Amino acid sequence: MSQHGWRITEQRRSLATLFAESGGYLSPKDVYEYMKVKYPGVSFDTVYRNLRLLSEMGVLEQFHLADGLKFKASCQTHHHHHMICIGCEKTVTFEFCPMKHLTDLPGNFEIQSHRFEIFGYCSDCKASSVAGAHV
Repeated sequence: MSQHGWRITEQRRSLATLFAESGGYLSPKDVYEYMKVKYPGVSFDTVYRNLRLLSEMGVLEQFHLADGLKFKASCQTHHHHHMICIGCEKTVTFEFCPMKHLTDLPGNFEIQSHRFEIFGYCSDCKASSVAGAHV
């Protein structure tokens, strides 16, 4: 944060800690509910603005899931992509990158970054929906 000219406040540390300790996706409302317990005066706008800025800095990733916008700590260790279950939001990373197969982009487009996510059902959710259909 300090590299981008941000003051590192106690609230921002709490926000970073929340995502570091969370294994799943958090909506802006989830984050707001967590933050207002520790900081009763915090506004939703402040929380949302910090989420967007952390996302722009690459600290958080944004995902548009079935129930709205959610955030998750960015994977910083190596380049990979995600398969996301639309039932339970379980995420599986995989190493295949489709960008290696793109050639001759139109208009001399220069790619700066990319993301690739596949949405579907994990084996647990698929089994649950099949079992429920037989009832």
